[in-house]
Amino acid sequence: CPRCMQCDTKFDFITRKHHCRRCGKCFCDKCCSKKVPLPRMCFVDPVRQCVECALVSQKETEFYDKQLKVLMNGATFFVTLGTSDKSELMVCRLSNNQRYLVLDGDSHYEIEIIQISTVQILTEGFTPGGGNTRAIGMILQYKVPGSEEVTQMKFTAGEDFSCNKKLSASWLAAMHKATKLLYESRDQ
Repeated sequence: CPRCMQCDTKFDFITRKHHCRRCGKCFCDKCCSKKVPLPRMCFVDPVRQCVECALVSQKETEFYDKQLKVLMNGATFFVTLGTSDKSELMVCRLSNNQRYLVLDGDSHYEIEIIQISTVQILTEGFTPGGGNTRAIGMILQYKVPGSEEVTQMKFTAGEDFSCNKKLSASWLAAMHKATKLLYESRDQ
């Protein structure tokens, strides 16, 4: 690699070449000077990363430190499958290996995360002036393993006292951040 892959500066005896520990591309010191922890790649101490990768790594670290615990603890929702009018009260959580969305109630579902095609967070409380909104549910679409069929599930935070709406809203916010990270990583 004779030149920086970001600013096109030529490498020589004075301008040294560095590689980003996340993407592996070659950069000059100016374009690859951020040092950020990268625990998912087993780097315990902060390591050199390019600006773009450092931003993604910081978002991931924040997600793992805060939202992942919320997703794994779970929350209670009324879940409607497909176009059915009947909903079932279920606890929705992320599996311990973080590969499945597990729903437990009278029925039991395990949805592989990689099979999820779209997640739409449902909100209420939007005001024309840009006021606060609150997550009240989500619509999830996923492919059934072994077929091309797409199934839809609707999750709605419960209205009664057995359902903690604040916990459900926190879980939905964490799911929204997880989805953003997932879509961003698919785009890279």
